[in-house]
Amino acid sequence: MILETNRLLMRDFVDADWQAVFVYQSNPLYLLYSHWTHPTENDVCEFVQMFINQQKEKPRTKFQLAVVLKKENRLIGNCGIRVNDSELREANIGYELNPLYWGQGYATEAAQAILKFGFTELKMHRIWSWCVAENIASSRVLEKIGMCREGHLQEKGLIKGRWHDNFIYAIHENDWKISQDIAILNES
Repeated sequence: MILETNRLLMRDFVDADWQAVFVYQSNPLYLLYSHWTHPTENDVCEFVQMFINQQKEKPRTKFQLAVVLKKENRLIGNCGIRVNDSELREANIGYELNPLYWGQGYATEAAQAILKFGFTELKMHRIWSWCVAENIASSRVLEKIGMCREGHLQEKGLIKGRWHDNFIYAIHENDWKISQDIAILNES
């Protein structure tokens, strides 16, 4: 599977991708909100293999894609959508990027593409996400793609022995369609 944006190519993972993932998942900035302290090569190989295995599921309900810079053909992260309930047409999205590429709009660009895929191809009604409340940059990404904060879960996550609050965000298909219509109007 392939999704394309102005600057990004989002594609299914392949075995060789573990090396690029290992590089960014070993970065201390990445590890700030990760459960891992020091991921091993084996940990990351298993992580990537999980996404490869999900590609084979029938019907496929998990689409975690490698995020690649088109100009450089460089893997800089991943972004995906997981169908939680096909009857209720609900899914959640998530993303992570190499810290060297933070603050350049890539996470927003990837998240917008996966959101569009969720509403147009998977026909979802509601798409949600969560982030650690302290992770202001991630909150901003979710807000930029049109999601609204629906909840604040106190001490929801335990990362490296420290409790963290989480924010829950969501957007419904009608709100997403309206935002797309507004974007088209603003372009003309």
